[in-house]
Amino acid sequence: MSSEWFEKAPVHKAYFKFSLPVVCGLMISLVYNMVDTWFIARTGNTDLVAGVALSAPVFILMVALGDMFGLGGASVISRLFGQQKDDEGRKISIFCFYAAIIIGVIVSALMLLFRQPILHLLGADQDTMAYASGYYTYIVMGAPLIILSFTPNNQLRTEGFATQSMIGGAIGSVVNIILDPVFIFGFGWGAAGAAIATVLGYVCTDSYYIWLLLRRTQKLSVDIREFRVVPSELQQILAIGVPACITNLMQSFGMTMLNRFLLPYGNDRVAAMGIVTKTNLIANFVIIGFAFGAQPLIGYNYGAGNRDRLKKILRFCYGFECCIAVVISGIMSLAAPYLLRMFIADEHIVALGTPMLRIQQIGMMFMSIVLVTTVIFQAAGKAWGAFLLSVSRQGVIFAVVICTVSRLFGYTGVLMSQPAADVLTALLAVVLFMRSVYRELAE
Repeated sequence: MSSEWFEKAPVHKAYFKFSLPVVCGLMISLVYNMVDTWFIARTGNTDLVAGVALSAPVFILMVALGDMFGLGGASVISRLFGQQKDDEGRKISIFCFYAAIIIGVIVSALMLLFRQPILHLLGADQDTMAYASGYYTYIVMGAPLIILSFTPNNQLRTEGFATQSMIGGAIGSVVNIILDPVFIFGFGWGAAGAAIATVLGYVCTDSYYIWLLLRRTQKLSVDIREFRVVPSELQQILAIGVPACITNLMQSFGMTMLNRFLLPYGNDRVAAMGIVTKTNLIANFVIIGFAFGAQPLIGYNYGAGNRDRLKKILRFCYGFECCIAVVISGIMSLAAPYLLRMFIADEHIVALGTPMLRIQQIGMMFMSIVLVTTVIFQAAGKAWGAFLLSVSRQGVIFAVVICTVSRLFGYTGVLMSQPAADVLTALLAVVLFMRSVYRELAE
């Protein structure tokens, strides 16, 4: 792609050029998640739904590890491309591709070895263990494929292949949707069938990405003969990749904590939160897509030292993200019971889930501030700011908040913990931005 989009195109056009395909890709993934949840819920087995919900953090772990090399590598590559150092950027892309595969194999082996203790840690009990174990086992077996997919998914956008990155995710999601009913009901595999369909979807996604890297890209590569990296380059990748990984790990940690704090109130609450979490992806994916879609644009102009254009991009990102977060959260709140009924017909679960979903919307605008600031730090290679935000929203701050408010307000406190953590983390994001990026741009 011509550097015109990075350097000269109107900010709003360039922003949507890069971010809309990411949003569309995430929405396609969302359709899969909704259909997957719908099929699982249609089994009518609350313990099965709860078991899959308890295993969900395992998938998030794999996304986190994929982002370590996907987002970490993309951050370095986009800045190198902005500095016209294309050869160095290509070598980084090759290293990240094969490093993701190696990490995936190691993770798969370890998580299969320690399956039972991990499932107990996630909160599986005698009612949910069989279902959680079935889903967990096959998802873990597919770890190398899942982790790998997030590397080209992120890095293709640094060369302008945002639409193609979206198509890759769409291919996997479509395959997944087709196979779900076949495996869950046709073969009677239940939760395990849903996991197998997911893994096969990633087989198709990875195949498409590899074809792109071999046939279409000019700056990125998978040539194993150049699979090497010097310590300084690895440090740059990990400086952003590790905080990106931690962000997702904290999401897994936050989901696990939330489930465990809900367990004393019954498996029906856990099942309802599982449905709510899937439903809330409607809001989350749109906000995340628009935030992270702008990362190559931010990184390129930061690397090129184009401060005036960078300022315009950042102003637009913050303004647009906050506005769309408010609109989406309002729609989600009004439509909460109707959205939940799309997935499950049990009115008891719908009644439990409706206030859960509405409460989650309170923090959406604050979450958007955190996401945009995190993307800015990642794109600019500011590891310290990215790290602090990565361990806060669903990590340290969330842990402190849920432990405190659950004791003070019981069940209601558990539900309010995430919005409260969103507000506090947004305040931290503003402080960090003002003390680093804002000062740098003001010089």
